[in-house]
Amino acid sequence: MVQMPLVWPEKCNGCGLCVGVCPNNALVLKGNIITVVETDTCDWCTVCEAVCPTRAIACPYEIVVEGE
Repeated sequence: MVQMPLVWPEKCNGCGLCVGVCPNNALVLKGNIITVVETDTCDWCTVCEAVCPTRAIACPYEIVVEGE
C-alpha cells in the first residue's frame, strides 16, 4: 500500500504552492482544492506540507522502535 499525504479540503485556499513544489507531480488542484493523485511516485519528501500556509496538507509518519 502506497502512503499518500493527508489533505483537509476545508483548509485549502487553492493557492497551489504545494503543487508547484512537488517534485513528483503527486498533487493537482481540482476546483481550487488540493487533490492527491494516486501514484507511487510520492517519495514523502514533505515539501508540500512545509509550504502550505493553511496547513491543509500533511505527511505524517509513524516512528517504529524495534525491541531487542
